[in-house]
Amino acid sequence: MTNEQASHQTPAGAASPASPSQPRAESSPAKIAGIIGLLLLIAAGAIWLSRHHAAAAAGKKGPGAGRGEGPPVPVVAGTVAQKDVPIYLGGLGTVQAFNSVLVRARVDGQVQKIAFTEGQEVKAGDLLAQIDPDPFRTALDQAVAKKGQDEAQLANARVDLKRYADLLANEGVTQQQYDTQKALVDQLMATVNADQAAIESAKVQLAYTTITAPIEGRVGIRLVDQGNIVHASDANGIVVITQLRPISVVFTLSAQTLPHIQQEIQATGNSNLTVQAVSVDNATVLGQGTLAVIDNQIDVTTGTYKLKATFPNTDLMLWPGQFVNARLLLTVRKGSSVVPASVIQRGPDGAFAFVINPDQKADVRQVKLLPKMQDQVEQPEVIVEQGLRPGEQVVVDGQYKLQKGSRVKVAEAPSKSQIRNPTAEEAPAPKSGKNAA
Repeated sequence: MTNEQASHQTPAGAASPASPSQPRAESSPAKIAGIIGLLLLIAAGAIWLSRHHAAAAAGKKGPGAGRGEGPPVPVVAGTVAQKDVPIYLGGLGTVQAFNSVLVRARVDGQVQKIAFTEGQEVKAGDLLAQIDPDPFRTALDQAVAKKGQDEAQLANARVDLKRYADLLANEGVTQQQYDTQKALVDQLMATVNADQAAIESAKVQLAYTTITAPIEGRVGIRLVDQGNIVHASDANGIVVITQLRPISVVFTLSAQTLPHIQQEIQATGNSNLTVQAVSVDNATVLGQGTLAVIDNQIDVTTGTYKLKATFPNTDLMLWPGQFVNARLLLTVRKGSSVVPASVIQRGPDGAFAFVINPDQKADVRQVKLLPKMQDQVEQPEVIVEQGLRPGEQVVVDGQYKLQKGSRVKVAEAPSKSQIRNPTAEEAPAPKSGKNAA
């Protein structure tokens, strides 16, 4: 009997070697199916949760959207105000003296006297210096003496001319002799006139020895000391006088601002626009004046043009050569809605602000601001054209914690005196013993 036949004739009661593994083969598909079902349930739950959150997020749109749940958010609140707001254009300016004169000697000579004190206020005609007048007084005396000599000769020539006229009538002299005498009289008359001109010139030169202030102003540092020889050709001069009351400020603005200024002047008919001079740190207003002139050309290299303003400068806060920030008052926006600049936030949809509703919940409001011009001066408040109404309460500080619908708690802004500094009691106590080091 072969092995194959023997295998088919195995007794029915005998256990087959493969019989123990048959039950495990039947249970494996059930376990796999259970695991697959569990995974499908987990996936379905995840999909449901994601769709639920997406639907909740889609229900609230706009900047700062959220459920508004949680404890109240402390914020600093403000109120939308309505008032007149000035619009300034600003540029860097330089203070210039209204008039400035370098006083020079107009004749040569020795300085006998310096009659001013450095930094003194002088008026037109006040004595500044005296040059030795003796040489010029002597020249005047010589001119006067020369005129007297020529006048005597003229008088004698006129007597002879009259005598020749009488003789000519009686044919005692010829016509030629009479004409010659008449020409001599005319010549001496011209000489006397020249002598008079020489006298006037000598008087002018003598007057130049007394140097007076040509304008009202303040004298600077003395450039020549008493006893020195000065010349009319000297370049340094004697002293500089600057007129400080009034005084000028020259500043520049971008060319884009010129049409706005011209439109304002044409609309109001007033070319004397108000100009403020502010310190370079924008902390102090040094003076207020009026626009005097707009330069007649634009600098093509910088795209700017110059303006000149005049200031009374009664308190001498402005000084020649000083740098200031000039602010030209272009116009005043009447009855504008304004809020502090910190109220305005920026988002994907543009500018917005958080408004506090009567139920003490924050709402997001899109706003439209007044367009800013070139060289417009920044101010602590901004003008809102649309989106906010006067009297509404807005969030000034604390926006970073807010969402749409968040409950808020209005708190006062801390003052400088309320800012706590570490004290000796709050500081950690010094260590003692071996660990003190």
